[in-house]
Amino acid sequence: MTLRPADSSALLVDGKLVPGSGGTFEVFNPATEELIGRAAEGTTADMDAAIAAARRAFDETEWARDHGFRARCLRQLCDALQSHIEELREITVAEVGAPVMLTSGPQLEGPIEDLRYWADLIETYSWEQDLGHASPMGIPTHRRVLKEAVGVVGAITPWNFPHQINFAKLGPALAAGNTIVLKPAPDTPWCAALVAKVIAEETEIPAGVVNVVTSTDHSLGAQLCSDPRVDLVSFTGSTATGRTVMATAAQTLKKVFLELGGKSAFIVLDDADIKGACSVAAFSVCVHAGQGCALSTRLLVPRARYEDALAAASAAMAGIRAGDPSARGTVCGPVISALQRARVESYLALAVEEGGTIVTGGGRPDDHQSGFFVEPTLIAGLDNSSRVAQEEIFGPVLVIIPYDNDDDAIRIANDSPYGLSGSVWGADPDRVAHVVAGVRTGTLSVNGGVWYSADAPFGGYKQSGIGREMGLAGFEEYLETKLVASPS
Repeated sequence: MTLRPADSSALLVDGKLVPGSGGTFEVFNPATEELIGRAAEGTTADMDAAIAAARRAFDETEWARDHGFRARCLRQLCDALQSHIEELREITVAEVGAPVMLTSGPQLEGPIEDLRYWADLIETYSWEQDLGHASPMGIPTHRRVLKEAVGVVGAITPWNFPHQINFAKLGPALAAGNTIVLKPAPDTPWCAALVAKVIAEETEIPAGVVNVVTSTDHSLGAQLCSDPRVDLVSFTGSTATGRTVMATAAQTLKKVFLELGGKSAFIVLDDADIKGACSVAAFSVCVHAGQGCALSTRLLVPRARYEDALAAASAAMAGIRAGDPSARGTVCGPVISALQRARVESYLALAVEEGGTIVTGGGRPDDHQSGFFVEPTLIAGLDNSSRVAQEEIFGPVLVIIPYDNDDDAIRIANDSPYGLSGSVWGADPDRVAHVVAGVRTGTLSVNGGVWYSADAPFGGYKQSGIGREMGLAGFEEYLETKLVASPS
């Protein structure tokens, strides 16, 4: 099978690739603004059929109980996707605007290979725990704790890292024994639709276990959240939408996993290599045009070293140009759409209105007359109370903020509604440990350490979400706990 854009104009419902009841919708390349094809337009009727199929597959098949079969299917899926890796790479660059260099990591190859982690976990996980014997209320009893699949999972995913986030939900949900209905973002339908085609044609995954409904109709996400046949909603996206997901899911008291926004702090202590650390901060926020919820977009530097830090960050950011994502050396590609570019540009204007200074960037690249490009931008002259320091921008924009001492850095880092990620750079281990202990966030990088991995839990504090994705903690989000007591 050769994957082509024309092949992706289908939904996956109950094991069959079917047209969307609403016809098709257009898909554009964010680097060129060109129409590159169409995807299936799912409707509420399509979503209803997908939920019904997932419910039947969970209730009427052995999928949830046959651990060995699930492991085999996940390995099949991994192998099948790897056999199409170049076609998937091409469509990921074209549809997402992802720099091709990232497809060898978190934009494609990494998430596919991670399917093997979930397959292995099925075979090593302790599905049953013996609590031994006791005599509650004087009755001799043997107790066992069983771990079982939650049921039907509704997964709603964004456009920025579609493969990584789709597989971060598909992998553990399927490994745990659930069935799933995936509603991907309308900006990036092909990444999910092409995976659906592989599932349908090249694996033994039973009909109804995986269903994929692409659509521009955002009410389909609400339908997943409200339908009583869905047992858990796993959502990645904005904090504002996450609140709506949680409120809607509460109508049927279903479980929710939420991975939401971030405004993480990159803290540089005064004994760190200021130039090196600030250069890393500037580079990091430009990766994939800053479209990552866990990117550290606030650079906190010692007030006494502020000018040195500003010069280093400015020089590093000025050396990174927004460019063609298909070029091997590109780090900063386009943002996803005209709407997102306008959002980023509105924040740049707001920064000036708030009294800030655009040190580097601040506009559209002169050498790109088409495409949704934004120059890597450094903002100075604002404190942490400014909106550009408090709100998630989702573009290649870094705000540099001075602090007075280590505790002040911790205070500023925590002065945010979010708590998703962050970074600490320093030479004194005790001082670094003090900052790590003080910052309220779900992941922290110390001196460049990488926290992203299939076996490592990812998630946030405060308004950055509920629960954890990836790792054992992420796997157990998709499980229920059953206690069985028998006479002994």
